[in-house]
Amino acid sequence: MTTSTSDAASRFSGRQQSPLQRLQGLLHSYPWVSPLVILIVSFIVFTILNPRFATAGSMGLLFQQTAIVAALAIGQTLVILTAGIDLSVGAIMVLSMMVMAALAKDGGMPGPLAMLIGLALATGAGLLNGLLVTRINLPPFIVTLGTLSIFTAIALLYSGGSSIQASHLPDFLNALGNGFSIGGLRLTWGVLLVIVMYAVVGFILSQTAWGRYVYAVGDDPESARLSGVPSKRVLLQVYTVAGLLYGLAAWALIGRSGAATPNAYPQANLDSITAVVIGGTSLFGGRGRLVGTLIGALIVQSFAFGLSLAGVNQQYRVLATGILVIVAVGIDQWIRKVK
Repeated sequence: MTTSTSDAASRFSGRQQSPLQRLQGLLHSYPWVSPLVILIVSFIVFTILNPRFATAGSMGLLFQQTAIVAALAIGQTLVILTAGIDLSVGAIMVLSMMVMAALAKDGGMPGPLAMLIGLALATGAGLLNGLLVTRINLPPFIVTLGTLSIFTAIALLYSGGSSIQASHLPDFLNALGNGFSIGGLRLTWGVLLVIVMYAVVGFILSQTAWGRYVYAVGDDPESARLSGVPSKRVLLQVYTVAGLLYGLAAWALIGRSGAATPNAYPQANLDSITAVVIGGTSLFGGRGRLVGTLIGALIVQSFAFGLSLAGVNQQYRVLATGILVIVAVGIDQWIRKVK
């Protein structure tokens, strides 16, 4: 009797929901659905504006352009899931890249060893961010705003403001710029590395206790702590792992750009945050999926690439990105009100 009453109440409650409320509930459970719709619509629109957008050659170029921001956005997703934000992503990547390149320049050091040192440096930079946030209790925004300037200055001082061309670097550091073709679609090893990064980190977030801790810390750190979750330690680990991911992005960037330059990818911070937010990860922490971040990164680059092919002025491309961010945050606020 009790079971049938409960079922009837559940059905009655379901009938009381409007279509808009059901959509709100769907987006709350699957935050990557709305960015997927945006991506599909944008592909259709840009193909109509310029049929070259949908060619295999253009898709290969789009995937290569997306790889770097997508790699950075993995670490940014981890940080934002904990209700933080990282403004130093681009600076850490550039510093790591310049160290890798400078150490290996003209045979000075074996490529694999230079790469490992660059990864260690990026990991240490992430650890520093984490220590400032967890041990001194500084706000993540302020911490990473400060380290953004610090790491940028160190990269410029270390490199002397000079670029290092691919011809001066060992094949190992340039390897991720090489690739293969499937029909007319050319993929680089850098793109495949990023796919592997998404698969590994996505599995960790969804299938391990550490992943559940990350979501719990972002949703309510005090409740997580009272439930036995080592909140401070998890937060420190998140920033450290993010630093490692930025280091891998640095290696991919060398292959992608064919050089190491201290002025590489100046909009990295904005693009990585935009990809995460558009991908459905809540800026307030505790909600989001890595698949949404990948879709968000594709949206960011699709708009830049598609509008460029359509002959739209650069300023309007920036305007479109800004509108996307505001709309994404507005949708997030609306989804968070789901009952």
